[in-house]
Amino acid sequence: MKAMMLKAANTPLVLETVPDPVPGPGEAVARVLACGAGLTIHHVRAGRIAVKYPRILGHEITGEIVALGAGVAELKVGDPVTAYFYLTCGHCHWCRINRETLCDNFAGYVGRELDGGYAEYIKLPAKSFMKLPTGLDWRKHPAEVGVICDAIATPVKVIRRARVTPSDTVAVFGAGGGLGTHMLMIARWARARKVIAVDVMASKFETCLKAGADATVDATDGKVAEQLLELTGGKGVDVAIDFVCRAETLEAAGRALGKGGRLVVLGGHGQPFKAEPAALLRKELEIMGSRYATRQEVLDSLDLVARGEVWPLVTEKVPLEKAEAIHQRLDKGLITGRAALVMG
Repeated sequence: MKAMMLKAANTPLVLETVPDPVPGPGEAVARVLACGAGLTIHHVRAGRIAVKYPRILGHEITGEIVALGAGVAELKVGDPVTAYFYLTCGHCHWCRINRETLCDNFAGYVGRELDGGYAEYIKLPAKSFMKLPTGLDWRKHPAEVGVICDAIATPVKVIRRARVTPSDTVAVFGAGGGLGTHMLMIARWARARKVIAVDVMASKFETCLKAGADATVDATDGKVAEQLLELTGGKGVDVAIDFVCRAETLEAAGRALGKGGRLVVLGGHGQPFKAEPAALLRKELEIMGSRYATRQEVLDSLDLVARGEVWPLVTEKVPLEKAEAIHQRLDKGLITGRAALVMG
Protein backbone atom coordinates (compact mmCIF):
# COMPACT_ATOMS: atom_id res chain seq x y z
CA MET A 1 0.00 0.00 0.00
CA LYS A 2 0.95 3.66 -0.32
CA ALA A 3 1.63 5.52 2.93
CA MET A 4 3.04 8.86 4.03
CA MET A 5 5.92 8.04 6.37
CA LEU A 6 7.41 10.26 9.08
CA LYS A 7 11.00 9.07 9.49
CA ALA A 8 12.31 11.60 12.01
CA ALA A 9 11.15 14.60 14.03
CA ASN A 10 10.46 17.77 12.05
CA THR A 11 11.26 16.21 8.69
CA PRO A 12 9.05 16.09 5.58
CA LEU A 13 6.53 13.30 5.21
CA VAL A 14 7.64 10.85 2.51
CA LEU A 15 5.41 8.80 0.21
CA GLU A 16 6.43 5.14 0.25
CA THR A 17 5.07 1.74 -0.68
CA VAL A 18 4.89 -0.57 2.34
CA PRO A 19 3.32 -4.02 2.90
CA ASP A 20 -0.45 -4.14 3.33
CA PRO A 21 -1.32 -4.71 7.02
CA VAL A 22 -2.57 -8.16 8.06
CA PRO A 23 -4.83 -8.39 11.13
CA GLY A 24 -3.76 -10.53 14.07
CA PRO A 25 -6.09 -11.89 16.77
CA GLY A 26 -8.45 -9.19 17.99
CA GLU A 27 -7.47 -6.80 15.19
CA ALA A 28 -9.13 -5.50 12.04
CA VAL A 29 -7.99 -3.73 8.88
CA ALA A 30 -9.90 -0.92 7.18
CA ARG A 31 -9.47 0.66 3.78
CA VAL A 32 -9.00 4.39 4.37
CA LEU A 33 -11.19 6.72 2.31
CA ALA A 34 -10.07 9.94 4.03
CA CYS A 35 -8.08 11.14 7.02
CA GLY A 36 -8.24 14.54 8.68
CA ALA A 37 -5.08 16.63 9.09
CA GLY A 38 -5.18 18.72 12.25
CA LEU A 39 -2.80 20.17 14.82
CA THR A 40 -2.98 17.04 16.97
CA ILE A 41 -1.25 15.26 14.11
CA HIS A 42 0.96 18.20 13.23
CA HIS A 43 2.51 18.29 16.71
CA VAL A 44 4.08 14.91 15.91
CA ARG A 45 5.11 15.99 12.42
CA ALA A 46 6.72 19.12 13.89
CA GLY A 47 8.72 17.14 16.46
CA ARG A 48 6.87 18.45 19.52
CA ILE A 49 5.83 14.90 20.41
CA ALA A 50 8.24 11.97 20.17
CA VAL A 51 7.18 8.71 18.51
CA LYS A 52 8.95 5.58 17.38
CA TYR A 53 10.09 6.15 13.81
CA PRO A 54 9.19 5.47 11.10
CA ARG A 55 5.53 6.16 11.80
CA ILE A 56 2.34 6.62 9.79
CA LEU A 57 0.37 9.51 11.31
CA GLY A 58 -3.35 10.24 11.32
CA HIS A 59 -6.44 9.17 13.24
CA GLU A 60 -9.48 11.10 11.92
CA ILE A 61 -10.48 8.43 9.44
CA THR A 62 -13.39 7.36 7.37
CA GLY A 63 -12.78 3.71 6.56
CA GLU A 64 -14.37 0.46 5.45
CA ILE A 65 -13.51 -2.82 7.14
CA VAL A 66 -11.79 -5.20 4.70
CA ALA A 67 -10.25 -7.91 6.95
CA LEU A 68 -10.79 -9.34 10.43
CA GLY A 69 -8.44 -11.17 12.76
CA ALA A 70 -9.34 -14.21 14.85
CA GLY A 71 -11.87 -13.60 17.60
CA VAL A 72 -13.36 -10.40 16.20
CA ALA A 73 -17.14 -10.59 16.39
CA GLU A 74 -18.23 -6.96 16.74
CA LEU A 75 -17.27 -5.99 13.17
CA LYS A 76 -17.88 -7.45 9.74
CA VAL A 77 -16.29 -6.87 6.35
CA GLY A 78 -17.95 -3.87 4.70
CA ASP A 79 -18.72 -1.97 7.90
CA PRO A 80 -18.11 1.79 7.58
CA VAL A 81 -16.01 2.97 10.52
CA THR A 82 -14.03 5.74 12.13
CA ALA A 83 -11.40 5.37 14.87
CA TYR A 84 -11.32 6.25 18.56
CA PHE A 85 -8.09 8.24 18.99
CA TYR A 86 -7.12 7.02 22.47
CA LEU A 87 -5.90 3.49 23.20
CA THR A 88 -7.75 2.68 26.42
CA CYS A 89 -8.24 -0.52 28.41
CA GLY A 90 -12.03 -0.50 28.71
CA HIS A 91 -12.07 -2.06 32.20
CA CYS A 92 -10.47 0.35 34.70
CA HIS A 93 -12.54 2.63 36.97
CA TRP A 94 -12.39 5.59 34.54
CA CYS A 95 -13.31 3.54 31.48
CA ARG A 96 -16.23 1.96 33.32
CA ILE A 97 -17.71 5.33 34.31
CA ASN A 98 -17.48 6.70 30.75
CA ARG A 99 -14.38 8.84 31.31
CA GLU A 100 -11.96 6.95 29.07
CA THR A 101 -9.70 9.96 28.61
CA LEU A 102 -8.49 9.36 32.18
CA CYS A 103 -7.85 5.61 31.63
CA ASP A 104 -5.50 4.16 34.28
CA ASN A 105 -3.96 1.89 31.65
CA PHE A 106 -3.75 4.44 28.86
CA ALA A 107 -1.57 2.99 26.07
CA GLY A 108 -1.22 6.01 23.81
CA TYR A 109 -2.76 7.20 20.58
CA VAL A 110 -3.67 5.99 17.11
CA GLY A 111 -1.11 7.48 14.73
CA ARG A 112 1.55 7.70 17.45
CA GLU A 113 1.94 4.37 19.25
CA LEU A 114 0.25 2.59 16.32
CA ASP A 115 0.41 3.42 12.61
CA GLY A 116 -2.47 5.64 11.58
CA GLY A 117 -4.56 6.75 8.63
CA TYR A 118 -2.10 8.52 6.33
CA ALA A 119 -2.17 5.37 4.22
CA GLU A 120 -4.44 3.31 2.01
CA TYR A 121 -5.12 0.84 4.84
CA ILE A 122 -5.03 0.96 8.64
CA LYS A 123 -4.74 -1.90 11.14
CA LEU A 124 -6.02 -1.36 14.70
CA PRO A 125 -7.38 -3.33 17.64
CA ALA A 126 -10.97 -4.08 16.64
CA LYS A 127 -12.26 -2.18 19.68
CA SER A 128 -10.60 1.00 18.35
CA PHE A 129 -12.91 1.07 15.35
CA MET A 130 -16.33 2.69 15.77
CA LYS A 131 -19.17 1.97 13.36
CA LEU A 132 -20.69 4.92 11.55
CA PRO A 133 -24.43 5.49 12.00
CA THR A 134 -26.90 5.22 9.19
CA GLY A 135 -27.67 8.66 7.81
CA LEU A 136 -24.03 9.61 7.24
CA ASP A 137 -23.18 9.56 3.54
CA TRP A 138 -19.59 8.45 4.16
CA ARG A 139 -18.97 7.52 0.53
CA LYS A 140 -19.97 10.96 -0.76
CA HIS A 141 -18.39 12.95 2.11
CA PRO A 142 -15.49 10.89 3.49
CA ALA A 143 -13.42 13.95 4.49
CA GLU A 144 -16.20 15.56 6.52
CA VAL A 145 -17.23 12.28 8.16
CA GLY A 146 -13.64 11.48 9.08
CA VAL A 147 -13.04 14.65 11.08
CA ILE A 148 -16.20 14.30 13.19
CA CYS A 149 -14.43 12.00 15.68
CA ASP A 150 -12.12 14.87 16.70
CA ALA A 151 -13.22 18.25 15.32
CA ILE A 152 -16.83 17.84 16.49
CA ALA A 153 -16.38 15.42 19.40
CA THR A 154 -13.77 17.53 21.21
CA PRO A 155 -16.05 20.63 21.32
CA VAL A 156 -19.00 18.47 22.39
CA LYS A 157 -16.89 17.33 25.35
CA VAL A 158 -16.01 20.97 26.16
CA ILE A 159 -19.67 22.05 26.14
CA ARG A 160 -20.42 19.36 28.71
CA ARG A 161 -17.30 19.93 30.83
CA ALA A 162 -17.93 23.69 30.99
CA ARG A 163 -21.69 23.26 31.51
CA VAL A 164 -22.55 25.75 28.76
CA THR A 165 -26.17 26.91 28.96
CA PRO A 166 -28.35 29.19 26.79
CA SER A 167 -27.69 32.05 29.22
CA ASP A 168 -23.89 31.88 28.79
CA THR A 169 -21.53 34.06 26.79
CA VAL A 170 -18.69 31.97 25.36
CA ALA A 171 -15.32 33.23 24.09
CA VAL A 172 -13.15 30.93 21.96
CA PHE A 173 -9.41 31.69 21.76
CA GLY A 174 -7.82 30.40 18.55
CA ALA A 175 -11.25 30.47 16.95
CA GLY A 176 -10.01 30.32 13.36
CA GLY A 177 -8.23 26.98 13.73
CA GLY A 178 -9.55 23.51 13.04
CA LEU A 179 -10.91 22.95 16.55
CA GLY A 180 -11.73 26.59 17.22
CA THR A 181 -14.03 26.91 14.22
CA HIS A 182 -15.94 23.81 15.25
CA MET A 183 -16.06 25.02 18.86
CA LEU A 184 -17.91 28.11 17.62
CA MET A 185 -20.26 25.83 15.72
CA ILE A 186 -21.01 23.63 18.74
CA ALA A 187 -21.39 26.60 21.09
CA ARG A 188 -24.00 27.97 18.69
CA TRP A 189 -25.65 24.53 18.51
CA ALA A 190 -25.77 24.53 22.33
CA ARG A 191 -27.74 27.82 22.14
CA ALA A 192 -25.12 29.89 23.94
CA ARG A 193 -26.41 33.44 24.46
CA LYS A 194 -23.42 34.98 22.73
CA VAL A 195 -20.39 33.43 21.01
CA ILE A 196 -17.22 35.48 20.55
CA ALA A 197 -14.31 34.47 18.30
CA VAL A 198 -10.79 35.53 19.37
CA ASP A 199 -7.90 35.18 16.93
CA VAL A 200 -4.81 36.97 15.63
CA MET A 201 -5.72 36.44 11.97
CA ALA A 202 -8.50 38.80 10.96
CA SER A 203 -8.67 37.04 7.59
CA LYS A 204 -10.39 34.14 9.37
CA PHE A 205 -13.14 36.21 10.97
CA GLU A 206 -15.61 35.87 8.11
CA THR A 207 -15.45 32.08 8.47
CA CYS A 208 -15.78 32.42 12.25
CA LEU A 209 -18.97 34.44 11.84
CA LYS A 210 -20.40 31.90 9.41
CA ALA A 211 -19.50 29.09 11.83
CA GLY A 212 -21.52 30.64 14.64
CA ALA A 213 -19.73 33.62 16.17
CA ASP A 214 -21.76 36.72 17.01
CA ALA A 215 -18.69 38.92 17.35
CA THR A 216 -14.94 38.81 16.79
CA VAL A 217 -11.93 40.07 18.73
CA ASP A 218 -8.63 40.82 17.01
CA ALA A 219 -5.96 39.72 19.50
CA THR A 220 -3.03 41.39 17.74
CA ASP A 221 -3.15 44.55 19.85
CA GLY A 222 -2.91 42.65 23.15
CA LYS A 223 -6.10 44.14 24.62
CA VAL A 224 -8.23 41.02 24.46
CA ALA A 225 -9.64 41.14 28.00
CA GLU A 226 -10.63 44.78 27.55
CA GLN A 227 -12.43 44.02 24.28
CA LEU A 228 -14.26 41.05 25.80
CA LEU A 229 -15.37 43.15 28.76
CA GLU A 230 -16.61 45.84 26.38
CA LEU A 231 -18.56 43.29 24.33
CA THR A 232 -20.25 42.01 27.50
CA GLY A 233 -21.10 45.39 28.97
CA GLY A 234 -18.45 44.97 31.66
CA LYS A 235 -19.91 41.71 33.01
CA GLY A 236 -17.28 39.42 31.48
CA VAL A 237 -17.69 36.10 29.72
CA ASP A 238 -19.14 33.01 31.35
CA VAL A 239 -16.91 30.52 29.55
CA ALA A 240 -13.49 31.08 27.96
CA ILE A 241 -12.14 28.21 25.86
CA ASP A 242 -8.44 28.44 25.02
CA PHE A 243 -7.00 26.34 22.18
CA VAL A 244 -3.82 28.46 22.09
CA CYS A 245 -2.78 28.22 25.75
CA ARG A 246 0.05 30.70 25.73
CA ALA A 247 0.55 32.64 28.95
CA GLU A 248 -0.88 35.80 27.39
CA THR A 249 -4.07 34.12 26.10
CA LEU A 250 -4.71 32.23 29.35
CA GLU A 251 -4.18 35.33 31.47
CA ALA A 252 -6.37 37.44 29.19
CA ALA A 253 -9.07 34.79 29.34
CA GLY A 254 -8.88 34.75 33.13
CA ARG A 255 -9.18 38.54 33.35
CA ALA A 256 -12.19 38.47 31.03
CA LEU A 257 -14.19 35.99 33.10
CA GLY A 258 -17.28 37.24 34.86
CA LYS A 259 -18.74 35.93 38.11
CA GLY A 260 -18.94 32.14 38.14
CA GLY A 261 -16.82 32.02 34.97
CA ARG A 262 -15.12 28.87 33.69
CA LEU A 263 -11.78 28.76 31.86
CA VAL A 264 -11.27 25.62 29.77
CA VAL A 265 -7.70 24.72 28.84
CA LEU A 266 -7.07 22.52 25.80
CA GLY A 267 -3.58 23.36 24.54
CA GLY A 268 -1.48 20.25 25.07
CA HIS A 269 1.76 22.23 24.73
CA GLY A 270 0.70 25.34 26.58
CA GLN A 271 2.68 27.59 28.88
CA PRO A 272 2.45 28.20 32.63
CA PHE A 273 0.36 31.26 33.50
CA LYS A 274 -0.54 33.40 36.46
CA ALA A 275 -3.98 33.37 38.05
CA GLU A 276 -5.08 35.84 40.69
CA PRO A 277 -6.24 33.92 43.80
CA ALA A 278 -8.30 36.87 45.03
CA ALA A 279 -10.27 36.95 41.75
CA LEU A 280 -10.75 33.17 41.83
CA LEU A 281 -12.22 33.50 45.31
CA ARG A 282 -14.20 36.69 44.83
CA LYS A 283 -15.86 35.62 41.57
CA GLU A 284 -15.86 31.84 42.29
CA LEU A 285 -14.01 31.12 39.06
CA GLU A 286 -13.09 27.67 37.76
CA ILE A 287 -10.09 26.51 35.73
CA MET A 288 -10.46 23.11 34.08
CA GLY A 289 -8.73 20.93 31.54
CA SER A 290 -10.52 18.98 28.82
CA ARG A 291 -8.97 16.07 26.95
CA TYR A 292 -10.40 14.83 23.65
CA ALA A 293 -13.74 13.03 24.11
CA THR A 294 -15.25 9.84 25.46
CA ARG A 295 -16.47 7.09 23.15
CA GLN A 296 -20.03 8.13 23.89
CA GLU A 297 -19.25 11.73 22.95
CA VAL A 298 -17.80 10.53 19.64
CA LEU A 299 -20.96 8.50 19.03
CA ASP A 300 -23.13 11.46 20.00
CA SER A 301 -21.15 13.70 17.62
CA LEU A 302 -21.56 11.27 14.73
CA ASP A 303 -25.28 11.21 15.47
CA LEU A 304 -25.48 15.02 15.55
CA VAL A 305 -24.06 15.19 12.05
CA ALA A 306 -26.18 12.27 10.82
CA ARG A 307 -29.29 14.16 12.01
CA GLY A 308 -28.21 17.26 10.12
CA GLU A 309 -27.83 19.47 13.21
CA VAL A 310 -24.21 20.41 12.44
CA TRP A 311 -21.82 19.86 9.54
CA PRO A 312 -18.00 19.76 9.72
CA LEU A 313 -16.03 22.48 7.96
CA VAL A 314 -13.32 20.95 5.76
CA THR A 315 -11.84 23.70 3.64
CA GLU A 316 -8.96 21.85 2.00
CA LYS A 317 -9.00 18.33 0.55
CA VAL A 318 -5.90 16.90 -1.08
CA PRO A 319 -4.66 13.49 -2.20
CA LEU A 320 -2.42 11.40 0.07
CA GLU A 321 0.80 12.48 -1.62
CA LYS A 322 0.06 16.15 -0.80
CA ALA A 323 0.15 15.58 2.97
CA GLU A 324 3.45 17.40 3.43
CA ALA A 325 2.12 20.50 1.66
CA ILE A 326 -0.89 20.55 4.01
CA HIS A 327 1.38 20.34 7.03
CA GLN A 328 3.46 23.22 5.74
CA ARG A 329 0.28 25.30 5.68
CA LEU A 330 -0.79 24.07 9.12
CA ASP A 331 2.59 25.14 10.48
CA LYS A 332 1.94 28.69 9.30
CA GLY A 333 -1.63 28.79 10.60
CA LEU A 334 -3.00 29.24 7.09
CA ILE A 335 -5.82 26.67 7.24
CA THR A 336 -9.24 27.76 8.45
CA GLY A 337 -11.39 24.89 9.66
CA ARG A 338 -10.08 21.42 8.90
CA ALA A 339 -7.98 19.92 6.11
CA ALA A 340 -8.13 16.29 5.02
CA LEU A 341 -6.35 13.76 2.86
CA VAL A 342 -8.67 11.94 0.47
CA MET A 343 -7.54 8.64 -1.02
CA GLY A 344 -7.85 8.13 -4.75
